[in-house]
This record gives sequence, C-alpha cells and structure tokens, in this order.
Amino acid sequence: MTILPDIIIQNGALVTFDPANPAAEALAITGGLISAVGSNAGIAALAGPQTQVIDACGGTVLPGFIDSHVHLFGGAVELTCLNLYGVVGLAEMTRLIRPYAAAHPEDELVFCVMADYGILGTGTTPTRHDLDQIIADRPMALYAPDHHTIWANTAALEATGLIDAPEVDAGSTIVKGQDGKASGELLEPGAYGPILEMTRHKGRDMLGLVTGRDPSPAATPAQREMDKDVIETGLRHCAAQGITGLHLMDGNLYQLELLSELEAEGRLHCRTMVPFHFKGTDAIARIATEGVAMRDRFQGDKVWCGHMKMFIDGVIESGTALMLEPYPGKMGEDDNQGDAVFSQDHFVAATIEADRHGFQIAVHAIGDAGVRRTIDAYAAARNVNGPRDARHRIEHLEVMHPSDIPRLAALDIVASIQPGHAPIGHIFPSDDIGACLHPHQIEGAYAWQTIRDSGARVIFSTDWPVMPVDVMPNVKAAIAPLDLGPGWVDQTQSLTDTLASYTQDNAWVEFNEDVKGMLKPGMQADVVVMSCDLFALAPDQITLAHAVKTICDGQITYSAV
Repeated sequence: MTILPDIIIQNGALVTFDPANPAAEALAITGGLISAVGSNAGIAALAGPQTQVIDACGGTVLPGFIDSHVHLFGGAVELTCLNLYGVVGLAEMTRLIRPYAAAHPEDELVFCVMADYGILGTGTTPTRHDLDQIIADRPMALYAPDHHTIWANTAALEATGLIDAPEVDAGSTIVKGQDGKASGELLEPGAYGPILEMTRHKGRDMLGLVTGRDPSPAATPAQREMDKDVIETGLRHCAAQGITGLHLMDGNLYQLELLSELEAEGRLHCRTMVPFHFKGTDAIARIATEGVAMRDRFQGDKVWCGHMKMFIDGVIESGTALMLEPYPGKMGEDDNQGDAVFSQDHFVAATIEADRHGFQIAVHAIGDAGVRRTIDAYAAARNVNGPRDARHRIEHLEVMHPSDIPRLAALDIVASIQPGHAPIGHIFPSDDIGACLHPHQIEGAYAWQTIRDSGARVIFSTDWPVMPVDVMPNVKAAIAPLDLGPGWVDQTQSLTDTLASYTQDNAWVEFNEDVKGMLKPGMQADVVVMSCDLFALAPDQITLAHAVKTICDGQITYSAV
C-alpha cells in the first residue's frame, strides 16, 4: 500500500545540496521524512486528498537553517528586555530607560541589553556614577552585546555585595574606580554573575554560561513552568527565521531537562544540541563524572548532548581577548594582552581528557593568542589520544596570526564563525576596531575566505543574543561585507557557500550529515521556504527575503500566512 505524502511543496527553486540532484522544483514529505524530490508534475502526481500543498511561488527552498552557536534560554529572556541597540548618549538612555523602569515596578533589577561599549558617546565606557544619573534609587544594569561585560549602578553593586570589589574567578574582573570601590564595569561572568541573579529568571537563563551547573536552590515547579514558557517563546522566534536546529553554547542538566519536557509536550519547535560546559575552575575529574553522564543520558534526535564547551579568553572590545602582543594605545596599558580563563596546562589537560572520552569540543577563542592556545591544545589531544573524526571547533576566531590559519585544516579543526560580529558585518560599529588592533593584525582579522581557501571547514551562526538570531542579516554580513579600506582583505563569501555553512555544513558538524542538511529522499523533513529566489537578489538586498514556511520533523513550525 502506497503511503500518500503529508505535505507537498511545489513551484520552488530548490537548493538541495544533493550532488546527484542539485536543483529541483518540488518535494514531498511523508511521516517526518522527505519522500520525493523532483519536478512539479512528478511530485503533484503523488498527492492524496489529505495532502497539504504549499506553493513556494518561486521562492528558494532549502534544508532548514541550523544556527550552530546560540544561547537559547538567555536569548529568549532578552526578547522582553529593553534593547538599547543603536542608542548613544546619556540623554537618550535616560529617555528610554526611565519609562521602561516605571512600566516594570515588579522587577528587582532594571535590566537593559545590547548596550554598546561606546553607548555614552564620550569615548569612555559607563561607570556607576553615569548610570546613577539615570536611576539611583533602584538597581539597574546594562548588558553589552557580546555578553562579556555588564555595567551596573551603585544600587545594583550594593545589593549584590560587589561594591567593594571582592575577588573573582581568573579571567574575570571587577574594575575599580579611584576610590577603590567597584567602578560599575564588570568583565566576564565570574564578575557579573550576582547581577544576573537579580533578573526576572534569577539568572537561571544564564547558569549554563556562568557556571555550567544547575540552579541552587533548585527551581520550584512554578519557576520551571515559567522557564519552559520563555524557552518555547524563543524556539518559536527561531522557527520564524527558518531555523530548524540549534547548537547551544551554554549548558547544564536543567536546560536539557526543560527541553526534553517541551519535546514530550509537543512544544519543541527546533532540534537542540546542548553542551556540557567546563569552566577554568573545574577539576578535570568533572569531565568523566558529570560530563559523560550528562552526554549519555541525553541522546535523542531532537534533544541531545554532544559537545563540551570551554572559554579560553574574552572579547577584543573589552581588552580581555588573549593577544600575542599588548593591545594598542590605552587598551594596552600595563602591557595588557587579555585575560586567560584557564591556565594553559589546565586547558590542555581538559582538552585531552574530553577528547579521550569522545567529546566533540567547542572553544570560545577570539584573540590571536587564544586561538593559538586552542589549536595547540587540539594538537596535544591528537598526539596523546591519536587522530579521530572529532570535528573539534573553535568558536569566533576573530583574530588569527596568519601562520596559524593553515593549522586548522591540517588538524581538521572547524572554524565556527559569526559574520555579523565583525566590524565589516553591518550590525556593530565599524569605526572602533582601529583602537583595538595593530595594523599588522588586520591580515588575520575576520579572515573568513582566507580560512575557507586554506581548506578548513567553515560554519556560520549568530551567537544569539549577542546579535539577533535572524538569518538574513547574518547572510548579508557574509555576502555583502563593508569595505573598510586599505589593509583589509576582501573576505566576501559566495551565497552558495554561505547557505551551505548555515545548513549542510552545520548538519555535518553535529555528525548528522547522513540524516539532515540535504533535500533528498530519506532525509529528515527539516525544510524552509523563503519568500523569494535568493539568487535573484543583489547581495546587499538579501535582507528583503524572509522565511514564509518552516518545517521541522515534518511539522509546520512557522507560517507567515
């Protein structure tokens, strides 16, 4: 007996990524799998009376987008926070923040997100005294877009006990003012963790990043339901961008349990891979005990633990990314070369141990020294444990020494890049990078095409909520980057490579290339229908396109109409 399709998509410009059938007009979905790909007439003939027919109207049809670097829980929470993207000046900050605070009297902390390092417009970062001019009688804090810095007012610092600048974890800093008290600038999670505990979800949304451990005390049943609801809101938001898969880069058992409950309740709208997060202060034994148990417990095709996440450094903008030489100008005062989250010996030992237990490893490394230390650690693991198909990743690698670029392909290291993060990506200010890098470092900065040409595998993502999870602005960053003038190498990506790095290659990096990432019979029915033919748009007009239908596991998870 022939089983009729549940869904047919017709009149599409299919980009299948199937070498045997690279382009087609239509496809059929049956029982959660793609059952046929071909011509409009051939696929239409398969339809039965209950088959749902979707007219793509000539739009591009792709495997569902997979965002391979996100912070889902935190991103979902921040959808309802005051967003200060593009705001400059104390007067404009006051105009927006005071009414927001008045509208949310129940919030213990007035919490604002996407506050740029240059938000004051004065060439300096905010202090508690600046923020006290906006609100002094209530705790308030601003989160930088990169999520590596929080600025807090005096009331927030006093409420959390940070005002006297206590000692914090290595790699984190409570900046002090001339009076010896906290200035208001808190660098890295080890410093600003107590601030997050004052937010609406009491920091549970960011525990997978800050500690990698579960809430203590444990979340109440009401809090769990609250957290699940906000995560589902985030999943729906991702599905509306055409996303069918997410690689989380912060993790704990709590998130895995919530996601598994959402799946059981039919409320999981994207597949999710969640990491075991290993901190620089953790004992190596934690990998074999907690990490392996966490991975082995969650191995579904919609919710699973497959990788271990570590941070080796911070970010360039705050001077915490590890560099091979001191930063230029004021950023390099006291020979500042960034802040190490790990000692190198501990980091290498953790890498070797995780690799020995079969983990895929993903390391946040932004500065040229941070990237080099990560490559060295992966090389050490390979030497000790032997080569294997590990697909270890480096997240961000914003600045590399040119001599290190060929090492990526030689060691089978994956370059996990976020085009929209770069100063050439249209999303963040492009005129501040000159204060952060020496001219000779530009050659290896944001070197997307140079890395691709070296033979290394390249995957794309957003790092939401560092930037919006929206797919097409990130695609534009890759295919139509800004020209910053002499000294900058053209790193423009082709549309085909960009789409592959968002779909097929992201399926490959999660070891699922045999079941997703192509529009091919037998593959999982994770599909996105776009509003138009992407290849008919000029690169700088690509953001005119948007998802109109998203299908995950054969179910429609988003429809524009």
